[in-house]
Amino acid sequence: MKRLTLVAVTILCFFIPSFAQSPDKILKQAVKALGGEKNLKRITSWQASGKITRQSDNATGNYQVFASKPDLYAATVDFGGFETSEGYNSKSGWRRDSREGLRTLTGQEGTDFRAEAVHRNTRWFNAKQEKSKLTAEGQATINGKPANVVILTTVKGVKIKMYFDAASSLPLKEEFPAGNLIKAYEYSDFRTVDGVLEPFALALTLGEETYSIKLDQFTHNQPIDRARFDFPKVSNEPLPDVKALLEAVKKNQAEIDRILENYGYTRITTERTLDDKGKLQDKETSTHEISFYRGRRLHKLIEKNGKPLTPEVEKKALKQIEEAIKRIDKREEEKAKKKAQAEAKRKKNGEDDEEEQDDDAGSITDILQCSNLLNPRREMFRKRDMIVFDFEPAATCNPKTDTGKMAQKLKLIGAFWIDPVDKQIARLEMRLGDSFKIGGGMLASIKSGSAMAFEQERVNNEIWLPTYQEINIAAKIFLFKGLNANAVTRFRDYKKFNVEAEKEKLKLPVKP
Repeated sequence: MKRLTLVAVTILCFFIPSFAQSPDKILKQAVKALGGEKNLKRITSWQASGKITRQSDNATGNYQVFASKPDLYAATVDFGGFETSEGYNSKSGWRRDSREGLRTLTGQEGTDFRAEAVHRNTRWFNAKQEKSKLTAEGQATINGKPANVVILTTVKGVKIKMYFDAASSLPLKEEFPAGNLIKAYEYSDFRTVDGVLEPFALALTLGEETYSIKLDQFTHNQPIDRARFDFPKVSNEPLPDVKALLEAVKKNQAEIDRILENYGYTRITTERTLDDKGKLQDKETSTHEISFYRGRRLHKLIEKNGKPLTPEVEKKALKQIEEAIKRIDKREEEKAKKKAQAEAKRKKNGEDDEEEQDDDAGSITDILQCSNLLNPRREMFRKRDMIVFDFEPAATCNPKTDTGKMAQKLKLIGAFWIDPVDKQIARLEMRLGDSFKIGGGMLASIKSGSAMAFEQERVNNEIWLPTYQEINIAAKIFLFKGLNANAVTRFRDYKKFNVEAEKEKLKLPVKP
């Protein structure tokens, strides 16, 4: 019996370490195997080139890949003149192929690709700062070799799966989500480049297609033309006057804000959170009916997690509406009183009437007022022709609205899509280019990378209205408390509730 017990303990001691290793330990061993943290962090850019073979028909071509910190990334494959390329330029991701042409990567596909671009530059070194989760997933077998598995889950729920050789600790495989597909790279033939081991043989699997890549050149910290990462110019069709286009968009948006007061709609918000295993889970869903009173929105809770409210909660929701109406009445009365006093004072002094300004004036276009517009291009989005721009903060600007001032402070970067016929913004993506501190960071600090996406579409064939919004914010409150907000909001069931609203139709531009 004692001998059997000793054998059992020996077996357990042999197997437990391989299954119970923490992700930190696995990654620490990988860093050491690759050449050490100092050598790895010294790399600010890298590029590689070689030959690629498509396994389905043995077609061969040229392969190039480029990366530069913090998140620039581009890859190009050329099979006898038929080129496929993709890139991320710090503001938006793009892909060009023979099937869909050139397009900006949006939604989950865009989020996935940005995560890959960041990983290609910084690996997992910034996981803690970016609020990403690292979890160990036991072992797997890659080409007959036992491998320790670590999953990196970004704050936006993107899962990057990494496999490390259990014997050498070198990376054997990485899997990246790519929209509805999985992009998998297998690595071998490691050679030393500037003190770092780099793979010179790769097997790429994307969907049902597999490619074999043999690199003949791999360099670190060599100059890379910034244009490598920008959108290729594929059309000679002239773009409209940008300033005039934005002015038209701003004017239409203001008209929409006015007409929107004649509509009621439903807003469904789902809050999401990462669990301990790095899985993005729906936390809570709230459904509100939105209406307007004296130009102000009223939000009435009607469902919680897809279920009707209890009588007690419904009573509380109605009370909140009543209180909101009282606040609006009080605010409007004070506003009217101040306006009357100001008007009386002007008349007494013989001054001309001033044009009334809305204290809450501000629109999407105010965000772009203090931005440099880059990479103008034409694309199809939701089966409509669009003009697309990237944007980044302008060095000097004097915004005139509160929205514009806030956008400048937040150093927003991103991309937006304009319907050139209806002169409306169809989609806006933006994120903080730098951390934003309130009260010098004592009150709050919003992390860089916090992001938002917004979409609107034509409703009832007459007016463009919001349909989708997603926010993802990583912040620290009062120096200690961490806050991660991840929520998706959908807008639907737009209905006119004012009989006079039939007269308030937005005039559509005449199509050419």
